[in-house]
Amino acid sequence: MKFIDPHIHVSARTTDDYEAMAKAGVVAIIEPAFWLGQARTTAGSFLDYFSSLVGFERFRASQFGIKHYCTIGLNSKEANNVRLAEEVMDILPLFLSKEGVVAIGEIGYDDMSEAEERFLIEQLKLSVEFDLPVMIHTPHRNKKKGTYRTMDIIQDLGIAPSKVVIDHNNEETVNEVLKRGFWAAFTIYPKTKMGNERMVEIVKEYGSERVIVDSAADWGVSDPLAVPKTANLMRERGISEQDIILTCYKNALDVYGQSGQFNEADWSTTKPIDQRQLYQGNSVLRGGQAPRVDIIE
Repeated sequence: MKFIDPHIHVSARTTDDYEAMAKAGVVAIIEPAFWLGQARTTAGSFLDYFSSLVGFERFRASQFGIKHYCTIGLNSKEANNVRLAEEVMDILPLFLSKEGVVAIGEIGYDDMSEAEERFLIEQLKLSVEFDLPVMIHTPHRNKKKGTYRTMDIIQDLGIAPSKVVIDHNNEETVNEVLKRGFWAAFTIYPKTKMGNERMVEIVKEYGSERVIVDSAADWGVSDPLAVPKTANLMRERGISEQDIILTCYKNALDVYGQSGQFNEADWSTTKPIDQRQLYQGNSVLRGGQAPRVDIIE
């Protein structure tokens, strides 16, 4: 079975992770713009980071047979430095039409401050201007309040819920998210957020319509194989194959495909891997390492 992980921060992962993901059947991934674990101090650091998401990281993923896409946005944790956030807002339009950019995100609330709400609204308006889907980050604290407030804002702006993925859901938010017509994504994290046991129960109760499984694996304790592992557990627990396909592949394809940048044809034809290739003179290999070169006859 093929899998899509529509929320994974692979810039923070290793080549071993790429190899394991490809072996497990992950064919395409979406990397949302994220924070570094510490605050950036200049707009130039955002510029370089966004450039890497549409540049080298796409190349690095391709060297292991995985198609890489990304979302671009100002993360809510960095929206409270208003001066810097204003500079970043000037940068965002430079990237929203780049190849491989499938949404604005991940954006939303962290502390639910006035500044976070201001830049959430500004970026939602950009999604309308560029006709892009949106990936929403829901807060880890006051999740229900933050999720409901985010959906209220989106609907007040007249943005179609069918173009918005509300991520990091749990049992207290999923019903309202689905009832309002949004896509409900779930982060499968070890021992926190949404475990795969709980995810199985969500699918049993709510079905697979507009439900998405992702890993959100990053530089913290997380699992880049969360999507295929959850799919396997679903199968063991009697979830239908159709529900597994929808939650672990097709739903992500449908919502982010609205960007015009996320197409199954991009990975449906197997392309040979040639690790002799370079990106701006750089390789994923180091001196003396033998490149993988697939020969397709």
